[in-house]
Amino acid sequence: MTRIRWRTFQIHSAGRTPGLYILNQNCVANRTIYCLLKYQPLTHRTMEYHNNASRWRWYVSAFFIFITFLNPASCVTHYSIPEEMEIGTVVANLAADLNIDVKSLSRRKMRLDNIANKKYLEINKDTGELFILDRIDRENLCTSKSESACVLKVDVSLENPVRMFYIELEILDINDNAPHFRRDTMHLDISESTPTGERFSLTNAVDPDIGSNSIKTYYLSESEYFSIEIQAGRDGSKFTDLILKKALDREEQSVHNLILTAVDGGVPARSGTASIMIRVLDTNDNAPKFDKESYTIELPENSPIGSLVVKLNATDQDEGSNAEITYLFSLYTSEKTQQTFSLNPDSGEIRVKDMVNYEDFKIYDMEVVAKDKGANALSEKCKLTILITDMNDNHPEISVKSFQSTVKEDVELNTVIAVFSVSDKDSGDNGVVDIKINDKLPFTLKESSDNYYELVVAKPLDREKVPEYEITITVTDRGTPPLSDNETITLELLDVNDNVPKFNQTFYTIPVTENNAPGALLALITAVDPDLHENQYLVYFIIEKEIANTSMSMLFSINPENGHLYALKTFDYEIEKEFLFHVEARDSGVPPLSSNVTVHIIIKDQNDNTPVIVSPWRAHGSVVEEKIPRNTDKGSLISKVIAIDTDSVHNSRITYQFLQNTDATLFSLDQYNGEIRTMRMFSYRDPRHQRLVVIAKDNGEPALSATVTIKLSTVETAMKSYSDMTEVPIEYDIFSDLNLYLVIGLGSVSFLLLITILVTIVLKCQKPKPSKSLPPSRNSVASSVDRNSGFADSTLVSNDAYWYSMFLAETRKGKLVVRQPAPKGQRYIVSSLPRSIGLTETSGSATSTLQYSK
Repeated sequence: MTRIRWRTFQIHSAGRTPGLYILNQNCVANRTIYCLLKYQPLTHRTMEYHNNASRWRWYVSAFFIFITFLNPASCVTHYSIPEEMEIGTVVANLAADLNIDVKSLSRRKMRLDNIANKKYLEINKDTGELFILDRIDRENLCTSKSESACVLKVDVSLENPVRMFYIELEILDINDNAPHFRRDTMHLDISESTPTGERFSLTNAVDPDIGSNSIKTYYLSESEYFSIEIQAGRDGSKFTDLILKKALDREEQSVHNLILTAVDGGVPARSGTASIMIRVLDTNDNAPKFDKESYTIELPENSPIGSLVVKLNATDQDEGSNAEITYLFSLYTSEKTQQTFSLNPDSGEIRVKDMVNYEDFKIYDMEVVAKDKGANALSEKCKLTILITDMNDNHPEISVKSFQSTVKEDVELNTVIAVFSVSDKDSGDNGVVDIKINDKLPFTLKESSDNYYELVVAKPLDREKVPEYEITITVTDRGTPPLSDNETITLELLDVNDNVPKFNQTFYTIPVTENNAPGALLALITAVDPDLHENQYLVYFIIEKEIANTSMSMLFSINPENGHLYALKTFDYEIEKEFLFHVEARDSGVPPLSSNVTVHIIIKDQNDNTPVIVSPWRAHGSVVEEKIPRNTDKGSLISKVIAIDTDSVHNSRITYQFLQNTDATLFSLDQYNGEIRTMRMFSYRDPRHQRLVVIAKDNGEPALSATVTIKLSTVETAMKSYSDMTEVPIEYDIFSDLNLYLVIGLGSVSFLLLITILVTIVLKCQKPKPSKSLPPSRNSVASSVDRNSGFADSTLVSNDAYWYSMFLAETRKGKLVVRQPAPKGQRYIVSSLPRSIGLTETSGSATSTLQYSK
């Protein structure tokens, strides 16, 4: 809906009495409409009337009701005040007229532009009222009387958001200046032969006021010889010519004293007077004559001082002193013109005297008088009009009206960053200004109104790429040659949290040697964030993950500030070989952004496990006792030492050596498989008891070892009948395949490390439950090791060195080892039966049963 504004104006025009008029201003379709509502005479209570003008607005509200349905376009708020108002006088409530909340004036930094480098108006930011700050003299502000109105244009700017308002303040003239003449006394010499009707130029009066307050008329004191005629100049000023209405007679009256009075049209009227002293001269009947009555001359601005404008020529038919001519400016020529141009009184040359500026004055009117030197000097006038042509001598100007020096990097497109105004005092193409910025910048210029431009965001901004912009706005006119100017502003981008942290590596593989000290520094895991301040402050933490009911936070710790990764416990390669988890880096922005990286911890083995001898089996610290027949052949397998090492493959390579051997010529030891064989047959000289100490040494640095003591006893008679009794095909088959068993047993050692680790994990996770399918017997041994055993032709094939040692022990006792599946179970029963010729025959000895899982 269109908003109606009420204004008070002082009006001076023909046919109206000076006073204050209340006007309604309605902005519609880029036009300002004023409607006269009420009149009040101009008195000392004018301002009181202005403040109480709302009392009669209702008289005409119905008349303008239809205007409220119009759509307003771009409006200029117009105020009118008389000059010379008291300082502090309120002009209007600007906040109410502009529909701005008074409480936001200070926050939005509302301000006015200065007028002619001086501040005449100010805004009360508490009430929104526009009041007079300094004395306003219309004649000082608007020196040219050719202007119909003295209007001051003021720009009002606000921020947050940026808005511009345009105010026109019309300064109404009051009659505060009386007319005055340039000369208090005017002297005229008039020849007595001057014919009636002759005109004489008089010094015109000057009144700085305009309109009805300026000079209205002239009055001449009573005279029967002279009268005056009032004429109007181009600029509206009025001047008079003295007219001779009756022939003069010097003998009758040689001097005429007249009083010329200039009266203005103000209320009350003001006046000024000048004396006219007319001296009647003797006859000089020929006046000088110019070649032309008027001249029109074009002169480019900025012409050098002393440049010739024109040379006037006047002739006089008289002779002698009456023919000598002197050139001078008439009283009609303004002082400004006489200050700008000089006239040679002898030659009639008019030259440039002062700087000529098209922007100050475009046209100079002057009147040159050619006067002879006769006793009764006669004169002739010539009018000259000098037209100043414009040159491109003024640089375009750019003014920053509003500017946001800092914006966030995620600022929306088309956001206004700054507002500029451009101007050029030249005219035509010389005054047309083009404005531009660097095309590579993510900004553009948009024209908001006449000669006002907005700098807006055209492309997305990124502080991490360009943190600051130096924006140079260049204005260039279209003159020849073109002139330009520029203004540079610096725009700083504020950071927002728009970048996630980035780790230096995509995957971290960290080797850790086992038996590390708790709290040892493992690695430095860092990430970078290109944002600033709190948006780049990173916090590190381990993403929780449980392994075997153990949280990662119980195994590892990371410094949340610098990313140092520490071990919280001592790791054992034989139990844990690797860990895989994620580390997250999170910034402190709002909302926070994060990223994570995978960390792979690899436990490196140390030679920290001593080999364990599993065959021949013996109680802790006891000696293994073996009985062998004395007639054992050369190369017979006496025993096999098997040791295991839970370290890695390299550290678990075991070699065997005799640490003590009763007879080095009787027994040999394979250093790789641990087999003890006879190097010759026993003789009667050999002791009955042999003591062998075997050391099993691993391949680590330093090497670790374990020893076993084997006590061998030879048997003669009993063993002989035992040999006779065991010489059956089944015994032959068993011992003929013994080498095959040993090879299989040796191969199983390579898998022993894996078996031990699996057993350890299973034992930690759950307790073994006794088998329900087959109750264990007195001589049974149950194993939960996931190993497979097999028989081929009554021969035990086992990957476990323990079972192999049991097989050797049982066979030497004359028993046959048989594997049987347990009913409804996942175990096998390995039974030892007394050896006989047939498999179906058993002795009365107790059967030993070994139970183990599949």
